[in-house]
Amino acid sequence: MGNKFFSLVTIIGSLFLWGCYPNGPTTTDDLDVVITHHNPNYDFVAMGTYAIPDKIVKITGNLQEGDLPEYLPTANSSSILSRIDANMEALGWTRVALSASPDVFLAPAAWETTTINYYYDYWYWWWGGYYPSYPYYPPSYSSSYITGTLLLTIMDPDELDGNDYPIQQWTGVLNGILNEKFDAARINKLIDQAFSQSPYLKTN
Repeated sequence: MGNKFFSLVTIIGSLFLWGCYPNGPTTTDDLDVVITHHNPNYDFVAMGTYAIPDKIVKITGNLQEGDLPEYLPTANSSSILSRIDANMEALGWTRVALSASPDVFLAPAAWETTTINYYYDYWYWWWGGYYPSYPYYPPSYSSSYITGTLLLTIMDPDELDGNDYPIQQWTGVLNGILNEKFDAARINKLIDQAFSQSPYLKTN
């Protein structure tokens, strides 16, 4: 189910970018995408407390057994977590410690992905065939960019104990091309968007 969800995220994201920017984006902010998904049978209104880690784990894909996980820099994590808390509070939630038996557990995670584009100018293949005496060879081009993704998931704590794949009652995927430095205003905008398009999270 997880693979199907992320495939859906990729498809929707691609269609979103293609449809909104037929002439190409003007800034990296134009490439930001926020997608949310929830379990329609879960009663969020009946809930009221949540627990959240004080760090944001960084998914690298190369973690071996016994290795310690990596985390986002403390300053970046604090900024993101503060914005999440502000949105949850506005929706009527109260943050408590995990030991206080919260109604839900909110788990944030982040990772980076490098995309490399490599292509030929096929026009030169045609031109060389039309004038075979000219040694035309298609020049190649390459470009790359790094995207950052913040994944937010809300789960039922009762399903966390001994369950490797707990049901995600709510998921928020925030994706965009990374700038050279952490942009708090930009990530705050994406976090706000994720919660604003999830009115079913409101408990008050």
